[in-house]
Amino acid sequence: MLKKHNQLFLTIMLVVDIGAVIFSWVFSYHFRFDFGLFSMPKGVPPLSQYLYFTPAVVIIWAVSMRLGGLYVPMRSDSRFNEYFRIFKTSTIAAVITMAAAFSFRGYSYSRLAMALFWIFSNISLVVSHAVTRAILREMRRRGRNLRYILIVGAGDLGQALAETFSRHPESGMIVKGILSDDPNDVGRKYHGYEVIGVIDNVKRLIHEHKVDQIFIALPHSAYDRLENTLNLLGEETVDIKLAPDILQFIQLNTSVEDFDGFPIISLSESPMYGWNVVLKRAFDIILSLCFIIIWSPVMLIISALVKLGTKGPLFYKQERMSLGGEPFTIYKFRSMEMDAEKKTGAVWASSDDNRRTGIGQFLRKTSLDELPQLFNVLKGNMSLVGPRPERPVFVENFKKSVPMYMLRHKMKAGITGWAQVNGWRGDTSLDKRIEYDLYYIENWSMSFDIKILWLTIWKGFINKHAY
Repeated sequence: MLKKHNQLFLTIMLVVDIGAVIFSWVFSYHFRFDFGLFSMPKGVPPLSQYLYFTPAVVIIWAVSMRLGGLYVPMRSDSRFNEYFRIFKTSTIAAVITMAAAFSFRGYSYSRLAMALFWIFSNISLVVSHAVTRAILREMRRRGRNLRYILIVGAGDLGQALAETFSRHPESGMIVKGILSDDPNDVGRKYHGYEVIGVIDNVKRLIHEHKVDQIFIALPHSAYDRLENTLNLLGEETVDIKLAPDILQFIQLNTSVEDFDGFPIISLSESPMYGWNVVLKRAFDIILSLCFIIIWSPVMLIISALVKLGTKGPLFYKQERMSLGGEPFTIYKFRSMEMDAEKKTGAVWASSDDNRRTGIGQFLRKTSLDELPQLFNVLKGNMSLVGPRPERPVFVENFKKSVPMYMLRHKMKAGITGWAQVNGWRGDTSLDKRIEYDLYYIENWSMSFDIKILWLTIWKGFINKHAY
């Protein structure tokens, strides 16, 4: 919606970015060959050779930046997320540019110049976006590039919509007021926005407040008013938006798609699709390998202590559930006596659990027994960050008693997670753990994963709820 009303701004941003890319392309040539900082065994090629290839660079980068999601209206996500998209897009575009340049007949392009081009393009695009966004904010502060809105409906749906607008002042969409069916609501405020009249006065209020858009947010029980409201707006030129009353059905990552002209509302879906899957998997593989190498001396010491301390296998294997509810075998250093559940059956560990071995008590308290899960991550059963994996026997119980419990399986299970770094682990509130898990899935991003990993390291491995 915001994107549709910002086509001019987005086009200008694309043009500015293309200018930044061209500058980076030419500057990388001069930095490589004119500043005398690097040796030039093959001599200095003419600038015209690089200028001749510039149209191809423009096409490659324009398409890559357009498909890379660089041109979306400002939302609540952090600047880090935007800069990460720039890095990802520029890296892909630079690789394509290098492949095209090195296959270009008749010319030879410097690999160092190409590397410099990638560096300068990242810097120039970050600067370009930061400056353009700052200009947009200043324009809106001065009252330009704004949209004036009325919300029709003062019920739960209208109030939820008002709250959403209040959280996004950067959108440039100004709510002039809310209209209600009940005259007694007039004068009340919801999230800072006043009920300025009743729905029957919508035509007069549109002209009084110079409104551009109407958002109809009526509950199911008032949908008989929808036709009357549309009839009242029949002679007006304002844009009309309908917010469907589906709040009670929304579960996770709700979105609206167009299927050959037919609107489809997705009530629950995983954020793991497209590039998200590739990036998260690459992130897991690289870091799990690094962690395995770093922690290998510690794992060798733990292995020796476990084998010397008690009889039995080194590793404990157990069935858990991950993405899509698929079972997998999780690995841990064995921290309990053999056949620990032979008498008790499947139970959670407690603070006074006498099944733990001597070294096992230390391993569980420090979470070092979970280091072998790095191999689960490497295999693809788990992720470094995600909801904690649970045993199928417990899942069967929880899914019947805990609302939306199964939605946590929309993401691959993780060694650490948002619930864990906030203390919701072990013998703590299950409802709170689910709340934090669903928040993580709803707001997932690579920067969020990095934040959770950092908090895991910063807060340490010792957890008072880990038994």
